[in-house]
Formats: sequence, C-alpha cells, structure tokens
Amino acid sequence: MYRNVSNIIGENYCRLGTCVSRDRILPRNQINFPCANRRRILAKFYHSKHGVYGYKPKTYKKYYEVSRESLTSRAKYSNFYRLVTAYREHGHKQASIDPISLQTPSPSPELNLNKFGLNGDEKVSFPGILNAKQTEGSVNVALSILRKVYAGPIGVEFSYLETEEEREWFAQNFEEVYMEALDRDTKRAIVTEMLKSQALDKFLAIKFVTFKRYGGEGAESMMAFFHEFFKQATAAKLDHIVMCMPHRGRLNFLTGMLRFPPKKLFHKLRGFAEFPEDVKATGDVTSHFTSSVDLSFDQRNLHVTMLYNPSHLEAVNPVSMGKTRGVMQAVGDGAYSRGQDLAWSDKVLNLQVHGDAAYAGQGVNQESLALHAAPHFEIGGSVHLIVNNQLGFTTPADRGRSSRYCTDIAKSISAPVLHVNGDDPEMVVRATRLACRYQRKFRKDVFVDMNCFRRWGHNELDDPTFTNPAIYKIIQSRKSVPDKYAEELIKAEIMTTDEAKSIVSEHTAWLAESLRQVDNYVPEPVYFGGRWSEMSQAQASVSKWNTGVDVDLLRFIASKSVQCPELEIHPHLLKSHVEARLNKVSDGLKIDWATAEALAFGSLLHEGYNVRISGQDVGRGTFSHRHAMLVDQSTGDIHIPLNSMTETQTGKLELANSILSEEAVLGFEYGLSIASPSTLAIWEAQFGDFFNGAQIIIDTFVSSGEVKWMISSGLTMLLPHGYDGAGPEHSSCRMERFLQLTDSNEDRPDGDDVNMQLANPTTPAQYFHLLRRQMVRNFRKPLIVVAPKILIRHSAATSSLTDMETGTSFVNVIGDTTVNPAEVKKVILVSGKHYYALNKHREILEAKDVAIVRLESICPFPVLEILEEVRRFKRARTFIWSQEEPQNMGAWSFVKPRFENLCGRQLKYSGRRAMAAPATGVGQVHQQEAREVIVKPFTMA
Repeated sequence: MYRNVSNIIGENYCRLGTCVSRDRILPRNQINFPCANRRRILAKFYHSKHGVYGYKPKTYKKYYEVSRESLTSRAKYSNFYRLVTAYREHGHKQASIDPISLQTPSPSPELNLNKFGLNGDEKVSFPGILNAKQTEGSVNVALSILRKVYAGPIGVEFSYLETEEEREWFAQNFEEVYMEALDRDTKRAIVTEMLKSQALDKFLAIKFVTFKRYGGEGAESMMAFFHEFFKQATAAKLDHIVMCMPHRGRLNFLTGMLRFPPKKLFHKLRGFAEFPEDVKATGDVTSHFTSSVDLSFDQRNLHVTMLYNPSHLEAVNPVSMGKTRGVMQAVGDGAYSRGQDLAWSDKVLNLQVHGDAAYAGQGVNQESLALHAAPHFEIGGSVHLIVNNQLGFTTPADRGRSSRYCTDIAKSISAPVLHVNGDDPEMVVRATRLACRYQRKFRKDVFVDMNCFRRWGHNELDDPTFTNPAIYKIIQSRKSVPDKYAEELIKAEIMTTDEAKSIVSEHTAWLAESLRQVDNYVPEPVYFGGRWSEMSQAQASVSKWNTGVDVDLLRFIASKSVQCPELEIHPHLLKSHVEARLNKVSDGLKIDWATAEALAFGSLLHEGYNVRISGQDVGRGTFSHRHAMLVDQSTGDIHIPLNSMTETQTGKLELANSILSEEAVLGFEYGLSIASPSTLAIWEAQFGDFFNGAQIIIDTFVSSGEVKWMISSGLTMLLPHGYDGAGPEHSSCRMERFLQLTDSNEDRPDGDDVNMQLANPTTPAQYFHLLRRQMVRNFRKPLIVVAPKILIRHSAATSSLTDMETGTSFVNVIGDTTVNPAEVKKVILVSGKHYYALNKHREILEAKDVAIVRLESICPFPVLEILEEVRRFKRARTFIWSQEEPQNMGAWSFVKPRFENLCGRQLKYSGRRAMAAPATGVGQVHQQEAREVIVKPFTMA
C-alpha cells in the first residue's frame, strides 16, 4: 500500500507549496520537521523560475530530478491513502449501526474531504489502497464505496491492532467480505431460523402468559450469527465448540439450533423438576437451561456444548474458557504434550455471548480478557457476540457506561470489533464471517457487536415506556426483524409467501405437539457419559479410600522431584530444598508439607492423572516452600522435575502462575475441572482471605453447580489460613462462609454426598491423602483446604513415609493417644494449626487430665469418629471447642449444633470475641489475644 509520497520526506507528505501531515495540511513555512535528515533533504529542494520542484542540477547531481507531475501524482496517491485510512479508523463513528436511533449519526470531522487536499472529480487508482472490484475512478466514486463499506450497517474498529500484518489483513478482508454476495441457501437458512425463533416467542406468549421468557424478539438476527458461525467452524474443521450465553434469546437458540426438546421446557414451565425424582437436585430456572449436541453442517459434524450459567451475568465467561482449555487438553492436539504449555487447539473453539450493559459493567470481563494470552490460560482466542439491547434493565446506554461502545475494553487486548446493525441479518452474516476468519488466522479474540433492541422491555411482563418512552415509540411501530427480512426475500424471489408461512406453521405445530407430550414426559435418568463414563454420584455412606502409596515409589518420586541435570540451581535451594528433601526421604521421617505435596502430585502423575495448580506465584509458592519449578540461574530456563520422572510418564504437572485475579482465574479452574475427571485442578490463593474476590464463582458454581445442574467438579482450593499477627486481610480464609454454603444436615451424620468438603489438616500426611483422595474416588467433589502458613515449616508438623504407605488414608478425626482416657476430665476439640499451640501449653502445664481431639474434616462432619472419641473419655464432663477465629467466624457455629445434636453433649466456646474484622492490626493486641485463646480452654470449668 502507498504510505508515503516518497522516501524523501519520510512520514510527511509534500505537494506543491504545502506539506501534508497525517492529520492536516499546513503551509510550507509552518512545518517543523522533527527529523534533521528531513530538514536537510527538504533544503535540497528549490523553487525555480518555472515553479518546478527539483534538485539544483549542479550542486546535487547525485539526486534524481523530480518533476511537478511526479510530485503531484505522489501527493494525490498519499492523500487518497490518507482518506481511505481515515475511513478505516473513523468510519464507525458515523456508521448506521443503530436500528432504533432517534437521530442519524453526526458527520465525523475526521472524514471531511477538505482535510485531504483532494477534490471529488479528480481521478485516483484503487489498487494497493482500496480493495474494490474497480481499479480506478473519481474521488467521489471512492467516497461512495468508503461510505458504503465503513459507514454503512457495519462499523469496524481495528486501527489499534498491534501488527501491520493484522491491520492490513483486516482492512483487505473486510472490504472483500463486505462485497461478497450471500448465496440463496444461506439466506433461506437464516430466515428459517429467525422465523422459528419468532414462532417460539409467540407460542410461549399464548400458552404461558405469565412466563418471563427473555425472548429473542428484536434480536432474532443472532440466529444469523449462529448459523454462519457454525458454518465457518465446520469449514475450519473444528470438532468442538464450547460456548456460554446469558438468558436473552437463549430458549430460542436452544429449542431451535441446539435441538433442546421443547417438551422438557414445557414440563418445567408446568412446575415440574427437570431431573428424575430420585436425584438429589434443586434444579434451576429455564433461562439457565443448556444443551450438548452434535450438529451437522456441510456434511461435517460439530459438537456444541453450551454451559449452564447463573444469573450473575458474565460470571460464566471464564468458566467457558477453562472448560475450553480442558477439552483442548483432553483432545490432546495443538502444542499440548507432556512438559509443554498448550498454546491453542486446532479442534476446539470458545464462543462467548454477552449482553451490552453487563459486558461494559462487570469486572470479570476485564479479568477474563487479561487471561487471553497468559501462559497456561490461553485458548487461542474467543469469538464474542454482544447482543446489544442498548438497555441495561431500564438504563439507556448513555447512562450505563462511560465509553462510546460497550466493547471498548476489547481494546485493552487489541481485539478488533465489528459493530453491526441487527436489523440487517445479511450484514450480521458478513460480520460473523470476517470475525471467524480473523480468529482462525491470528488465534486472537474478536468481537461482533450486534446492535438490536428488546421489543418488550427487560422481560415480557415489563412496561418499558415508564422509563424509555421515545425509544419504545419507535420499537412499537416497526415490523419484526424476521418478517421484514422474509418480505425482502419474497420480493427478491428467493422464497415464496407460502414457504415463509409454512416455516412458521410447521414449527408452531411441532411446539404444540411437544406441549401435548408433557403429560407423559418423564425426565431422563442422570448419567455420566464420555470422559465421565467411569464416574458416578457420591453416596450417603461414609467411605474410606485407600490413598496410600508404596514407600519405595514415594522415595523414587521424592528423588525425582528435585533432580535437575545440567541446571544451575540457586545455591540456597541446593541446601534447603534439594539436599534437605533427599535426606528426609532417605530417613523416611520428618516429611514436611512441601515434600508431602510433591509426593501426592508425583504419585498421581505416575498413575496417569494430570495435576494443574494455578494462582499467583504457585510455582515457587507464596511462602517460598514449594519450588515445584526450578529456574536456571544463568539462562532463566524453567524446569519442572516431576514432569520427567520416567520416559513413559503420561501425567503432566502444570504450574500456572496466574495474573493478579481471583474471580476469572477461579472460574477458569472450575471450568477446567468439569471438562475431565482425570485432571486434578487446584487453585491456591496467596492468602486465604483473597478468595472473596471470587465469591460469585464460589456461590454460583463451586458450591451449587452439582445440585443445580448435575455437573461434577473436583476443584480443590488451597486457602492459607492462620492467626499470626498479619492483620485483618492476611489471617482468615473465612471458613465459616464455606461451611454456610454446604448442605450438611445438623440432624444426621454426613456421608460423601455433601455438596463440597472442607478440611483443616494438621499434618503433611493428611494433606497428602486429601489430594490423592480427590482423584482416587469414583466421584468428584469440590474440596476446600484450610491451608497452613506456619505449619509449612513447623518442626512438630511433620509426618513419616509410613503415614503415607499403602493401606493408609485420610483420617477425619485424630484422637489423643498421649493421655490416659481414664484420667481425662476435659476434652478440647480443635481444628488446624491451633492444635500445636494448645498442645505445647498443655505440656507446660503438665495437664494430664485434658485431651485434645483434632477435627481434620469439618464437612462432612465426622460424627461417628467424634462419638468414638467421646466414648473413650468416660469421666469427661467438659467439652470445649477452641479456635483462634472470632466467635462469629471460624467453625464454631457449624460444629456446635452438630456436636450437641448428634453427640448429646454440651459444647462450650473458647476463642476470640465476636468481631467485625477477622483480626486485629495492632501487634500488642494480637499478642494478648494469642495468649488468651491458648490459656482460656485450660481454665474453663
């Protein structure tokens, strides 16, 4: 393309008597060239008597002589190039992308022809500048093309793309795609899907008058997007689409293109459950229904999985990304192999559908975009569709955001955006076509912002004229988008009126037949298929799982976990990490937390499982204890020893040092955990307190995903916890919040069928068994580990290899074997690292009549094991729950009713008083409280 007049004046453009910068034309005597070379070169020009620019023939013989005609031609081409570039950069500002605009777009001053030193009648050549069928014409002809392409029903933003290759590719391909004619079959297909979508809305409006269906009326052109997207996906030889979508038009898409049985929808609308009666499930609302189906386009199958979503709009986006990566890893193509990161897959693609107000307003979107190219999180770019209602509930766009477009955060990752008028389904197809081609070409995110409207307001029972009367006067006076498009096709003789009516009548008849079948409909049995075929639901019984490993294998794994041939290891780590670990496993004693974790990881990898741990600085560990990845001190190369234990090893350890995000990263890990049961997905917070940045993911996915949707997850969360004087935000993982989210019953012992588990282990061996149990069992449950800080290096918090050998398992309750049960008068129940402080104080007091019982599992509540311990101490009359946390926090409110109801004994409280903050930030106050919580249990009667 022509970028300069010539190389003589570089980035500026010279024409007779004036110099043209990129933005404006200045008189020659006002130009201030920043480059000395340019000034010197321009000085070589002179104005002869004949008014010709050139070089002094005698002084500058070595330079070429430049004629007036040559300079004029070059100036014209450069100015024409600037005109085209201006439309590519600013054309979207006056594009006709709003189907319900109250006023026409204002002319953009950047596109004023007077700025470019051109007049409308002069001739210009197009090749190399503008991708059009004709090769030359007047400036006015070029303007008509530019206005049609860049200021018509599609407005594009791509000038900020990082590379010249991308910008040129996008411009050329957009101009080409815009001019492409759609074939008859495509037009008939999209009008069919749109008419079917409209037919469902009308059917539901008649049969279920009070149902808030959040229909697609006003946004039916999204069906054109989906149809073209799936066609492009099959043309690109993709096998899997993982997608997420909010409620707007969801049922239309499900029952139409994704083949969701309408009778299942109608059964739910009649007030019945979507799952069989014998399934422990709460179910969910219809606007969260989903489908997983094989579609066929152009004689090629494409598997499409739509994820369930909560009503927290956009929270599902990182989940879909994590699920996509999990499917990519299960498929095993692309760059994914042992010891390597997955860049992307050629078989799997992520599609995200958003609403305009939520996309501009929800912070999880910025967090999710920040993952797009982060190592261990990249999925090769997502395709995004914004169903732009131009309203957030009742708030108009100009009050619902601070930016021009709801997609402006896409610029933070240099993702191109195509704004398209939803009134024009064919333009939606063209925008979709280009978006898919761009994503396949560059493996980057791309956005289609489809501007549309909601015919009935926020929902079908709403009256939007309360707050938006002007807009809804326009909406109520217009024909529907499907009807309007059908009329265009009829006029063009692509289909007949009878054919259009037949599409509607046949679909309506099919819906009516499905409604008649509701009385005999029985929900299908819940089963696990595909990669989950060997899994089942957890049972109410309490089971012990053999999670032990042969001691010789453990020693082998430990030695391999620090073996780094030809790697220059940090000298401190050589002694404190490598040599220390080898010595510990040689003796088989004093196995610390990090070693136990490495043994758990390594043994799972040896058995063929994958292990992925993500979070901030997880490779080293927040407390500089893990060092699962070692960095060469000379080259900076990273080595993960556990990925090179044997040549035949199939399991992979993935250490994903994440961006500084909680919500998006945890959502990503949850999504990855539901993709395959053979991967142990772990998320570790820097400090347990920080999980609250991901509370939406925990509330709507982790804790309730199984009972709402029958989706299993083995996600494990490590939340460092402990009152060490670090202040309010570095002490507590708020275990009380997780316990409040469990479905544990106060009146019965809990089995393995609780919605999630919470454990507060006190020994490395217990942690080892917890991790292995997540994968050894034939079901998956989320696990919350109240993880230690000081116990990582505590001299008393160690285990032996025999604690992890074959035949051993996680122990829910660790009884007190250091005292004589017949002498015990007081039993202190405790959980976590607080045990070690209490035990040390007991030793100082020589209190042989006090037993300390450790609850390693809080949920499921281990009532049977506790009862067994209580019965051992027949003389005990006082039972105390001791904790570091304030009384309104920690496990107290969870343990007390269960202990008293199930064990029949009164339980007294010992710990900090109720507080608003988790901990004090005053050092002296902390020291005083720390002494009191240790001393008090021994003085209580």
